[in-house]
Amino acid sequence: MNSEAPTRQPVEILLVEDNPVDVLVTEEALQGQDEIFRLTVVQDGKDALDYLYRRGEYGNAPRPNLILLDLNIPKKDGREILEEIKGEPLLWDIPVIVLTTSESEADIAKSYRLHANCFVTKPAHFDEYLRVVRSIVSFWLFTAKLP
Repeated sequence: MNSEAPTRQPVEILLVEDNPVDVLVTEEALQGQDEIFRLTVVQDGKDALDYLYRRGEYGNAPRPNLILLDLNIPKKDGREILEEIKGEPLLWDIPVIVLTTSESEADIAKSYRLHANCFVTKPAHFDEYLRVVRSIVSFWLFTAKLP
């Protein structure tokens, strides 16, 4: 009888973020947990869609278990990305967490109309940002039941 626990694949997280500081803080929040999480970063809307549809350089990209999406990204903004994800039967069930600097009521309302799973305004302070990212990942990947 084998007493070892079965090997589990890392949970795939796609971060769609063009701000290098926010990328570094998110990486820091997940640091040391490479056996649990694998973070992939794309910096614009075009690359996000190429990744999700496995086009071009992302031909072998794994399907993400969670997407952290900034609204204000180049080439195709986060609102357009969110609308496409939630309108695509192959992608609609991936939780999309809008993680943005915006506090606009219009952005919040539109994100939920486009079926964002959650809207979070990025905290300004480093420690709070770390806590928020860890809380998001913990809730969506370990507490919530997903399809």
